[in-house]
Amino acid sequence: MGTRGDSGFGTPGAGTRAAARSRPTGVITRGTTNANRLRRVDRWLTDVHARLLRGAADPLVVDVGYGASPVTTVELFRRLRTVRPDVAVVGFEIDPERVAAALPYAEDALTFARGGFEVPLPAGRSATAIRAFNVLRQYDEDAVPAAWARMCARLAPNGVLVEGTCDELGRRAVWLGIGADARPRTVTFAARLAGLERPSELAERLPKALIHRNVPGEPVHTFLTAFDRAWDLHAPLAAFGARQRWLAATATLARDWPVCDRPARRRQGELTVAWSAVAPRGSAPSAGRTDGIR
Repeated sequence: MGTRGDSGFGTPGAGTRAAARSRPTGVITRGTTNANRLRRVDRWLTDVHARLLRGAADPLVVDVGYGASPVTTVELFRRLRTVRPDVAVVGFEIDPERVAAALPYAEDALTFARGGFEVPLPAGRSATAIRAFNVLRQYDEDAVPAAWARMCARLAPNGVLVEGTCDELGRRAVWLGIGADARPRTVTFAARLAGLERPSELAERLPKALIHRNVPGEPVHTFLTAFDRAWDLHAPLAAFGARQRWLAATATLARDWPVCDRPARRRQGELTVAWSAVAPRGSAPSAGRTDGIR
C-alpha cells in the first residue's frame, strides 16, 4: 500500500462497493521509511489542530500507508498524546505481512489493521484526522481527487486530512490541509532551514496535485518565484542565520499572498498559505476556509 517512500496505489475509488469491502483499495509498494521522517507534519498537526483534537468527542486519528515499519505511526501516537492523552490511533496498510510486523508495537489505543484509501473503521466511527504522507506521488494527477474523497468520507464533519510529501529524512516537506468535503484549505511548506539555498527547492516535494503544475503560468510557480524573490531581497540577513532570513522573506510574502499561519509557526521553518492562492488553474474553487489555522 502507501509508503513513506515511493508509492503506487491502484486507482482510487475503482470497483464496486462489494469489492471495496472485500479488499483494500491500493497495491503493495516497497514501503521504505525512517524514524522522525514525519516530525514536521506531526508537530504542525498537534499545534495548528490542537483545538480540533482536544474538542473531539471521539479522538480517533488514522495513518494511511505507514509502510514496512510502523515507526512513524508510533511517533504520531506519542506526539498526539501530548495534546490529547486519550487519543486513539489506527495505522492501515494493504500488505498483511506489514500489518503482522506492526502488531508487536500495538497498545490499547494504538492499533494496526489492513486497509487502504477506504479507511475501514468500525461502523459508527469517524476519524478526527487522517494523515496520508508519501502515498500519492506515483499516481496520475487526475486520480488524486478520488483518493481524497475516499479518505475524507471517513472524517468527522470538522475533521482534517493531511496529505503531502517529504524527503527521505523529513528535512523538506509540503502538505495540504483538506476538509471533510475533500476540498483543500491550505498548503504548508516546511524545511530544515540550515542548508536551504532557495525556497523553490521545496518544489520537488510538492504533493501530486501540484507537482506537475510548477510551470510558468500556474499559480504555484508564481508563488514559488515570489518566495525566491523575497528570499533574495533579504539576503543580507543571512549573516544573522537562515531563520532570520526566512522570517523576513515570509513577512514580505504576506503583504501580497494569503499567508494564514502565525509567526511562531514560521519560526519553525514553515509557511502556510491558502490553497486558493496556489490551486491549479481550472480546478474547483476551495471552500474558502482555513479551519484550525491561527
